[in-house]
Amino acid sequence: MARAEALSRTAETYVVRRLKDQEAIRRLLESRPAYTAYALGQLEPHLFPLSEWWLAEGDGRALLLHSRGGLGNALFALGDAGPLAALLYLHPGPRGAFATCQMEHVGVLRRFFYLSQEQPMLRMKVTAETFRPPAGEARRLSARDARLVNRLYNAEGAVASYPARQIEEGFYFGAYAGERLVAVAGTHAVSPAHGVAVVGNVYTHPHYRGRGLGALVTGAATAAVIETLRVSVSPLVVLSVDPRNRAAVRAYQSLGYEGECRLIEAAATRKDRLGLSSLVHRLVAVHRGGRGRGAGGALVRL
Repeated sequence: MARAEALSRTAETYVVRRLKDQEAIRRLLESRPAYTAYALGQLEPHLFPLSEWWLAEGDGRALLLHSRGGLGNALFALGDAGPLAALLYLHPGPRGAFATCQMEHVGVLRRFFYLSQEQPMLRMKVTAETFRPPAGEARRLSARDARLVNRLYNAEGAVASYPARQIEEGFYFGAYAGERLVAVAGTHAVSPAHGVAVVGNVYTHPHYRGRGLGALVTGAATAAVIETLRVSVSPLVVLSVDPRNRAAVRAYQSLGYEGECRLIEAAATRKDRLGLSSLVHRLVAVHRGGRGRGAGGALVRL
């Protein structure tokens, strides 16, 4: 009995609740817009129904996003490690997802997921005022270019299948050698309402590297989203790059991008294969929340 009371005193208690108020979510995300740009993009009207947002509060606060879209499932985490553990304890999400988190979150994610392709990344940012357009011209790509884009992404044996709709609805630009597509860059998210965009999917065929084509297509995509976003707000455009790839970092710096923060990207596979453990945890937490006066959500003790 004494041991149980001691454990109860040392356990942290968190209140977990689902967020559906976009304005409340926006206020949480805008504290770190360069890091949260992808998540801000999920507040767009056509994407918000494809997302789930969870907040945990107690000794600290954390926000968890599960989203699905054209490129698959995604997990995004913001905030303190303790409450993030409470969120994943109840809501680990789909079996597989592409995870983006803060450096201090990795240990928490490993409790609930098998992580592969784990990669520390440098998040870089640029604004309309600091952007420096590259010399040269890149061509805007459309749905009919999907076959060429996927052939390029698969040039080194990687498996990539970008749907035509993703290319049509995003801002994708290509550089050509004659009639051959040899470099491409596009967008992960664009949010006109919040003035942010995430540029990525930058790839140059190995035979054409070292010619500035990566900077050319990245600059073209950046210029396009800045022009779109600056209609009503001061735009912020971000991208992620392996900090060890110094040539890429220099290329982005030549466009006016500057380093903002470090983060982790990884493929995450849920350890609870069937989701039964998290289901039981949710039932217990909801029961505790119902008994707790004014809890306002499920109660988790870790």
